[in-house]
Amino acid sequence: MTATPTAPGNKKPLGIWICTALVIGNMIGSGIFLLPANLAEYGGISVFGWVIGAGGAMCIALVLARLATIIPKAGGHYAYTRNAFGDFAAFLVGWGYWISLMSGNAAISIAMVGYLGVFFPVLTSSPALTIFVAIAAIWVLTWVNMMGVRNAGFVVVLTVILKLLPLVAIATLGLLYFDASNFEPFVAGDRSMFAALTATVPLTLWAFLGLESATIPANEVDCPEKIIPKATILGVVFTGVVYILATVAVMGILPVADVARSTAPFADAAGAIWGEWAAYAVAAGAAVSCFGALNGWILLTGQFPLAVARDNLFPGVFGKVSRRGTPILGLVIGALLVTVMVSFVETSQTGNWLAELFKIAILLATFTSLVPYAFSAMAELVIFARDREQFRGQRLLGASLIAVVAFFFSIWAIAGAGAETVYWGTIFLLLGLPIYVWMLRARHRSA
Repeated sequence: MTATPTAPGNKKPLGIWICTALVIGNMIGSGIFLLPANLAEYGGISVFGWVIGAGGAMCIALVLARLATIIPKAGGHYAYTRNAFGDFAAFLVGWGYWISLMSGNAAISIAMVGYLGVFFPVLTSSPALTIFVAIAAIWVLTWVNMMGVRNAGFVVVLTVILKLLPLVAIATLGLLYFDASNFEPFVAGDRSMFAALTATVPLTLWAFLGLESATIPANEVDCPEKIIPKATILGVVFTGVVYILATVAVMGILPVADVARSTAPFADAAGAIWGEWAAYAVAAGAAVSCFGALNGWILLTGQFPLAVARDNLFPGVFGKVSRRGTPILGLVIGALLVTVMVSFVETSQTGNWLAELFKIAILLATFTSLVPYAFSAMAELVIFARDREQFRGQRLLGASLIAVVAFFFSIWAIAGAGAETVYWGTIFLLLGLPIYVWMLRARHRSA
């Protein structure tokens, strides 16, 4: 199955630079800027969690990149699952990923407020005010996306440039102030090394969620069979290197206990080595980063259910577009659900409650993204076996091994997310079944 080349006079709005920026921008958001506070409780071993997470993310990216050349359709892993396993599996994947988008947007908006708290401490001292500002950001960027996918794409490119400046500064110059003693204890608490790694990998994988971003709006991409794989691989490789270097620098500058208490660990690290002005500069860059990532993920909350609705697996309301070609109702419904999620999460008044709130949201988002990743890995093997004549003469052993590794890595990361996360994630997945039954019944009645 190959894509039809785009006619010269029918060039689509998303090219290689915007697609790569979308992948990098959706990954480099709240994850890298707030995750050190969550990882510090496990000790210095969390750096190895980053390395394993990066390796697993690359395997998943290679699977999605290859599938994008075979099935260059909008919807990404949903489209691949539907091709291999049919409507029901595709619906579960689509429903789970949609939940992941909602949870991810909640987490990103919360992290953004955490860095704004460097300038306005009252924002992080009051849960009610944190939630209000987070919701305001969600609705502002929902309006931006209503103006069209090209406008949202320009915002992505601009914010990617701005967010990289503080990250690269910490990841390079910060290493000059590295102190290995800050990584003690290597394994915190009474955990084993394996248990600590198993707990850190799902957290680090959150920072790689979004690697599939270029595959979702494939209908808006110029030459998707070429651009999507390149953008996906480039984005993951670049982001993985920046993540690991930046995290090593932060944890080498600040003691583990200080990182765990921080609501803005990168800003605190910059302030410790360069002074107050650096803390403010990095905090501003981190806030812009979260704002840009939130914009990119909100774009997907409209584009992804649009692709599923066009296959009659989501309600038709998600398939309606405006004169600008944007799924306005889908964007509004997504913003409403994120508003509810942010509003009704309980927060503790003791400890680093903002980091805990962030952790709850990212683990749910990670679980509901890992399910589609696992399905995609197996979908590739199904397609290889079913359409073997199409792949005759190609070296499939390496690609198949990568798919197997991506599948088992996804399962391991799901286990590491914890029993409570799997419990709630499974409930959210099952809540989609009545909607599938309703859509199936409507299709039979219309037939």
